[in-house]
Amino acid sequence: MITGMKKLCIIKAGSTHASTLKAFGDFEDWIAAVTGNCGLQVHVVHACAGQPLPEPSSCCGVIVSGSHAMVTDNSAWSLAIEAWICLLVRKSVPFFGICYGHQLLGRALDGVAGYNPRGLEIGTVSISVTPEAGSDPLFGAIPRLFHAHAIHEQSVLELPPGAVCLARNEHEPHHAFRIGTCAWGVQFHPEYTVPVMNAYITARRKIHGSGAGDETAALLSGVRETPFARDVLAGFAAIASRHC
Repeated sequence: MITGMKKLCIIKAGSTHASTLKAFGDFEDWIAAVTGNCGLQVHVVHACAGQPLPEPSSCCGVIVSGSHAMVTDNSAWSLAIEAWICLLVRKSVPFFGICYGHQLLGRALDGVAGYNPRGLEIGTVSISVTPEAGSDPLFGAIPRLFHAHAIHEQSVLELPPGAVCLARNEHEPHHAFRIGTCAWGVQFHPEYTVPVMNAYITARRKIHGSGAGDETAALLSGVRETPFARDVLAGFAAIASRHC
């Protein structure tokens, strides 16, 4: 690898449950597992722990991870990422926000993020692409209906001005959007594997108690592979590789 090459920067906005971390790794590991075939140098920034954000000129692409935090908590580290996203978009650095990162992108560019009025969405869900997705660099080859792993309580409630909605379902009208030419947000988790999704569903049962048993069994039975969701993230890495 050439010294000084721009890096794909994964901005770590949080960590998974301790039990999931021990068994399967963390958000940045799952992201790198999908993006690792593009020959990119990867730089992980623990933004939630106060590590400084890199100069945009050093990044061929940026991915902001999910988090167990809430965007509306307005934590100092989160607000710093939000302001930095505006700079990335102005400088046309390819950007990809996952769940929490998706909500930060929406809010950074004058959309609205907050609690989804339909409540929690969890499990492997069906998502439809919009007509506008047909010409999108990431979603153009995705089938009209695809499956993705999801777990979120907050959403982008109002898209930023000029944003293009790319995917939705009945629970979440803004499962994916693009703003400008190279900034995307996805509410779903393209980096999750089947074991990771199962772990999140199981962890939720432990939090909410045995009364969630029947629902947990139904959710676990619906978990499946999500190759097209993963293709979206891999496609972003390919775009980033062309900016090195």
